Amino acid sequence: MTRKTARQIAVQLLFSMEANALSADEALSLFFSPGHYESLGAEDAGFEEEADENAVSYIRRLTEAVSEHREELDNAISRYARGWKTERLSAATRTILRTALCEILFFDDVPDSAAINEAVELGKTFDSPEAAAFINGVLGSFLRAEKPAQAE
Repeated sequence: MTRKTARQIAVQLLFSMEANALSADEALSLFFSPGHYESLGAEDAGFEEEADENAVSYIRRLTEAVSEHREELDNAISRYARGWKTERLSAATRTILRTALCEILFFDDVPDSAAINEAVELGKTFDSPEAAAFINGVLGSFLRAEKPAQAE
């Protein structure tokens, strides 16, 4: 399984956590319970490929990190989504922004440009082209302000 697919699964888990008021531990336990993951392949082609140890580790790490740093991530979103309160954003856009910012801030093994590009693609998949452009703008503004040497 590619990291792209693992990231997409993590975004879906994070979205579900928010919608169902679940903790990261609860969501991950349910998701990886025997038979549950396998049953999802019939509903979504993204789940047809078995999650190997690296993918499971990445999904867990990203899901837990976003959950742990949610307040910090939301504060960053509020600073760079000018004119928008985090709670006014669609749940999909909010989740994608949290995920990308988490990768940028806390995952040294993910290049910032990859985090942004993947977030934009996820925005197109789970929201709209306008949301994808918004995501790109927020993340680009964040990178230019917070990591200027890497934004060039």
